[in-house]
Amino acid sequence: MSTPDPVQHEIDLLSQQIDRLLETLRRLHEENRSLRHSQEQLATERAGLMARNEQARSRVEAMIQRLKALENNS
Repeated sequence: MSTPDPVQHEIDLLSQQIDRLLETLRRLHEENRSLRHSQEQLATERAGLMARNEQARSRVEAMIQRLKALENNS
């Protein structure tokens, strides 16, 4: 039975650490991609909601103006 080589042991430890770092990098890359996609979807949804809100505001203002006109005609 041969004695463990300290240099080889150190290389093995470094290799394991590199493997863990690469896996963390891969996971973070995927998470970042997913978050960017979610951010794009939320921005699109927000723009749509803002447009709908503006349409509703315009309709309410128009109704108020019509009610005021009816009130003035009475």
